[in-house]
Amino acid sequence: MRKYAVLMVCMGNICRSPTAEGVFRHLVQREGLADRIHIDSAGTHDYHVGSPPDERSSHHASRRGYDLSALRARQVKPSDFERFDLILAMDHENLALLEEDCPPQHRPKLRRLMEFAPAGLGEVVADPYYGGTKGFETVLDHVEAACEGLLRHVRAELAG
Repeated sequence: MRKYAVLMVCMGNICRSPTAEGVFRHLVQREGLADRIHIDSAGTHDYHVGSPPDERSSHHASRRGYDLSALRARQVKPSDFERFDLILAMDHENLALLEEDCPPQHRPKLRRLMEFAPAGLGEVVADPYYGGTKGFETVLDHVEAACEGLLRHVRAELAG
């Protein structure tokens, strides 16, 4: 049975990428695919390695039924480029940082999460760190929409 691995990436791995990991994990479990789809998250920077998600991210996620409490920040490792089938940046800046470090043969794996969202939502999951409550809710809105499309994509990959 083929398995598929997805890595969500933002800058510090405490707001956007753990939220995306939690939302996508929830969808995958709901669909009974947890044994076929591996999900993780990481940051392009080492600012928060070992830390749990930002309290605001956890709070807003839990209000929508997502549990981020077991997640801990880590930095992207060279082995991630080989290990994961899809590496999804939250924005253009982090995508560019991934492209700098990614071996050429693995570059097709690099994309933005919002490529899987319905048209009109925007190209990036904006960083809510320095903003207010609305930013964390917008992250969840965008991530939920993109993860639905991502799940369709991964299902097709697993079937193909």
